[in-house]
Amino acid sequence: MIDSHTHLDSCTPDDAELVSAATRAGVNRILTIGQDGLTGRAALASANAFPQVFAAIGHHPNKATGFDDGHLAELQALATHERCRAIGETGLDFFRDYAPRADQERAFHAQIQLARDADKPLIIHTRAAEDDTIATLRSRAHGVKVILHCFSMPDRLDECLAEGWWISFAGNVTYPKNEDLAAAAARVPDDKLLVETDAPYLTPQPMRKERNQPAYVTETAMFVAEQRGQTYTELEAIVERNAAQLFQW
Repeated sequence: MIDSHTHLDSCTPDDAELVSAATRAGVNRILTIGQDGLTGRAALASANAFPQVFAAIGHHPNKATGFDDGHLAELQALATHERCRAIGETGLDFFRDYAPRADQERAFHAQIQLARDADKPLIIHTRAAEDDTIATLRSRAHGVKVILHCFSMPDRLDECLAEGWWISFAGNVTYPKNEDLAAAAARVPDDKLLVETDAPYLTPQPMRKERNQPAYVTETAMFVAEQRGQTYTELEAIVERNAAQLFQW
């Protein structure tokens, strides 16, 4: 199994214990995500330390205040690292307006171009900004491999699939209130499906009282497999194949 999106630097305990627990659970590849230059360097450090771990380099929309050419240059430099396998997470988040919209848009546009230049997939965060996120990707990301992380807009699934984007489900798909999201998980074509933890957030329902960690991606995967009428082994092969193609690991 793979965890296509986690934040090792925000998780507890330390990376060695998290990776060991994931390995015992059968999770053999982990993509840890940078949210700015500092956390991007931490992600690369983890990727250097553990053969199972790879990194994504990006600038989160909530951290986009003041995003300028200096921030972009830092991302460009980090993205050349051999263990960097994706750009992001990036996108738009208008839920609490942690960063001005103009700054979020500038960071988003720059990272779309960076993904194109680096020939790496682009990991998208969107919250309370679905219309603008989809419109931006449609107008600017042609030819870029787009991953909609922590997919949470089931009413837009057909639009997203029509664009050829990959759909990644996190622990929130397992929550009883999210029946529409579970139904969406059943409809994604095999070749567009990923699973993730987004740890330390969105712990799957069976472990809800605990902080999330990469090992728990198996709980989400079991739930998604059940919705799809697949065995865990079948789903495991599907997402491992998709991740290998996307992240070149």
